[in-house]
Amino acid sequence: MKIDDVRRNAFAMPLTCPAFPPGPYRFIDREFFIVTYRTDMDALRAIVPEPLEIIDPIVKYEFIRMPNSTGFGDYTESGQVIPVSFEGKAGGYVHSMYLNDEAPIAGGRELWGFPKKLAAPSMSIEKDTLVGTLDYGSVRVATATMGFKHRVLDHAAVLESMLMPNYLLKIIPHVDGSARICELVRYFLEDVTIKGAWSGPAALELAHHALAPVARLPVLEIISGTHVLADITLGMGSVIHDYLA
Repeated sequence: MKIDDVRRNAFAMPLTCPAFPPGPYRFIDREFFIVTYRTDMDALRAIVPEPLEIIDPIVKYEFIRMPNSTGFGDYTESGQVIPVSFEGKAGGYVHSMYLNDEAPIAGGRELWGFPKKLAAPSMSIEKDTLVGTLDYGSVRVATATMGFKHRVLDHAAVLESMLMPNYLLKIIPHVDGSARICELVRYFLEDVTIKGAWSGPAALELAHHALAPVARLPVLEIISGTHVLADITLGMGSVIHDYLA
């Protein structure tokens, strides 16, 4: 392959058969189960990178079912998002994500900088209960439950919250092991259509694990449980702070 061919065809690794296709990435019937809880402020200060600012000691623990996504297929993920602000604008810092599909793990890490790791999340309806679980290997590290569709939420308010900016810390190492890229990235969800939104009583249990440390942000008080069904497009990112500049 000629040098110009490499330049022309290089999109993602491996060169001749990338792990994921070019975007944009559209998600149909994307289903969110979010338990919002109060946690320890000192624990948040230890993990949220400047120049992001913590608003309150709050964490959103999420389970997301993605049965129909362009390029990434059918998969489930789970993780923690922390409400923050940047230059006075409220948004969410994506702290951890655990997925069961290689393509979105590779694409998420390489393109935006999503903190994705391979694990076994699940989300299902058991009789009258929405259930989310996360296993890392053979160990159960998160269990969430919520009463199924107890109250309908205002779609306009849910849409407004989903259109807020999201923040990531993108880290790609150099060949010598040092950081080649270390950037704060901002992205948005686009073309969002809310198909349903509900709330209900919720509970969340986190267990300690060395390599899936979700319990480092302990559950002190459950604030709410939310269940949303939507179609969205995952917008591409922009760099808002370069830590190596």
